Amino acid sequence: MDINQRINSFSQLGDFLRDYSSGNLDSDVAIQLNEIVVNDHYQNPWFTEQNIKLALLAIGESVRSEKINSWIKKYPKLTNENSIKKIGVITAGNIPLVGFHDFFTVLMSGNIFYGKLSSKDNRLLKFIAEYLIYTNKDFNELIVFTEDRLENFDAIIATGSNNTSRYFEYYFGKYPHIIRKNRNSVAILNGSETQEDIKKLAIDIFSYFGLGCRNVSKLFIPKDYCFDPFFENIQHFDFLYNHNKYANNYDYNKSVYLMNQIQHFDNGFVILKEDEGLSSPIGVMFFQYYDDIKKVENYLDLNQDQIQCIVSKDGFLKDSLPFGEAQQPELWDYADNVDTMEFLLNT
Repeated sequence: MDINQRINSFSQLGDFLRDYSSGNLDSDVAIQLNEIVVNDHYQNPWFTEQNIKLALLAIGESVRSEKINSWIKKYPKLTNENSIKKIGVITAGNIPLVGFHDFFTVLMSGNIFYGKLSSKDNRLLKFIAEYLIYTNKDFNELIVFTEDRLENFDAIIATGSNNTSRYFEYYFGKYPHIIRKNRNSVAILNGSETQEDIKKLAIDIFSYFGLGCRNVSKLFIPKDYCFDPFFENIQHFDFLYNHNKYANNYDYNKSVYLMNQIQHFDNGFVILKEDEGLSSPIGVMFFQYYDDIKKVENYLDLNQDQIQCIVSKDGFLKDSLPFGEAQQPELWDYADNVDTMEFLLNT
């Protein structure tokens, strides 16, 4: 299978996912996908129908043929003569299809995807694999899933928590590897944000219940910032409290703060707590005041190995994303800012 065939198959996948996201269920394949989308929450309660569809649409938008072609231009080493390697991939299960980009990059590099999927997310990627095989049967030789321990591979890509990363380092450190840990994203406000800006920021905060590394878990706000407009314009996410697991986390953290007389703001479905940390609990958003943007930049530099995305209004902070775009990564937006394709081509 040459590079153009791989591009064609993934762009067909993108067409299908965008078509499905528009509500088209005319084909048997779309009906099969819809069964997974509607019922996956029985296996993982965090995987609501809305959140799975959000992930599917983001993938569908990212693998348009023009975007794939633009992406691969960065890699002159990517040729049909590259030797085929077996790449072990261990995926996380925090948000739907979080392992798709590794799956995509391994296959686009011409290698074998040898995947051990999280038990929390083991249906959606298998469906996508079946769809690719449907478009080109040669993918059948390049996609392997296992529930056993990974063995006989040439390189490894493993994603997990800070705790599991230590085990990954122990078992896989002698192989060429990418091992990912926890990351979080931050937003910088300057006080000039409109109602629409805050509504877009709410998407960055609350999509996937805040469980992804691209979810904003901390706000930097100017001194004397008034939270009233902020709370008013995130209110459309109050439905999160109807979700049992989210509500349990919110209620627990609220109880802890009240019992320990820890100062916080509360709007009934999310708590804002002043804290220098980055990783806030579910149902809680950390914030930190600033009076000098240089201090914020210094903080971000010191903690860059823990930060995935930075969002701000109109690029207020250099290299930041606009509000509302944190959950729409492009193919060149690599997890942990490590170029997966470059790693695969040089392994």
